[in-house]
Amino acid sequence: MRRKIPLESFPAKPDLGFENALWSSGLDKIAGIDEAGRGALAGPVAAAVLLLPADDSVADRLEGVRDSKVMTPKAREYWGELIMETALDWAVGFAAHQEIDEIGILPATRLAIGRALDLLQFTPQHLLIDYIELKEYSIAQTSLVKGDARSLSIAGASILAKTSRDDLMRQFGDRYPGYGFAANKGYGTRTHREALMSLGPCPIHRKSFRLQGIGDKG
Repeated sequence: MRRKIPLESFPAKPDLGFENALWSSGLDKIAGIDEAGRGALAGPVAAAVLLLPADDSVADRLEGVRDSKVMTPKAREYWGELIMETALDWAVGFAAHQEIDEIGILPATRLAIGRALDLLQFTPQHLLIDYIELKEYSIAQTSLVKGDARSLSIAGASILAKTSRDDLMRQFGDRYPGYGFAANKGYGTRTHREALMSLGPCPIHRKSFRLQGIGDKG
């Protein structure tokens, strides 16, 4: 069972506390990992892996980075660009809606993480992960409750996952008009649910995410 951590023990913003402890032990390739889209009704789940340089000055350069969920879209875009410029290495992987339906959202999230890890130029020596545990990997890892609020690497990864998935959902919005994907990014907003009731699911909706009263109209 995971130990509950009081909110007052969290830093005021994501910092390099976990990274510094690992850097001090002689490791210099620490990867922060986070996902976006697990709770959406449509589209893929995305996972990002971010390796920051082993340098305390990174915290000043990325001083505006927060958990992506508490940032505005404009702020995510701005800081996302700076994260990519600053990173030692980074990658984003996806698992499609069909894979989510076939194997479930948590295994699909792990699949997206694995694809992101495979895209990296460098092999991480330690993984800092937001809540999820990756037992299938032999790489040393630390699973953190609310890691995107505590670790700068995880918070940065959360922004890269979110902005990459948002870009893709805007493209799906052009392909499948009527659902408001450009605005809701596939999440179950009121207007999205109303569109589902009226139009039925489109090809990128997750059929395993059941919605009461909504059937397939074609």
